Amino acid sequence: MSTEETAAPSKAAPEDDGMTWWYKWLCKIAGVLGGISCAVSGVWNCVTVNPLNIAAGVWMVLNAFVLFLCEVPFCCQFIEFANAVAARADKLKPWQKAFFYCGMALFPVFLSFSFTTLFGNAIAFATGVLYGLASLGKKGDAVTYARLQHQKQGDEERMTGTTNGAPE
Repeated sequence: MSTEETAAPSKAAPEDDGMTWWYKWLCKIAGVLGGISCAVSGVWNCVTVNPLNIAAGVWMVLNAFVLFLCEVPFCCQFIEFANAVAARADKLKPWQKAFFYCGMALFPVFLSFSFTTLFGNAIAFATGVLYGLASLGKKGDAVTYARLQHQKQGDEERMTGTTNGAPE
């Protein structure tokens, strides 16, 4: 082993994105369910004569492929670059994934608005919403919030020059 190979694992520490383990799994499960719904609805959408429906269906199948590739790369073991794409997708910030997944899910709906495209992309869009909520961060606790409010009230009293409602 060279010195570069031994130094690489210590250098590649995963970033903490503020998501708990169960929320990461929730997002991954939503991505898998979104991929399944996009694939099934996309294939169903392709069984038509209207070219816009066919284009939306093909896009939905492509969405399903991308969701599977990014969220569960072990489903795509036959693809050589699946692990590289999944590693790159894991490095994205939650807001970037949210923007990507929501935009990816909205395109077929705008292309051909129907129940199939709407409901087929709903779970994929919900996956983007979950990642968007993760980008907001954790909820603050009540003690910290009360302390901030008390400090803010003290600052306002100093600015107006009053204490307990009476001028100095």
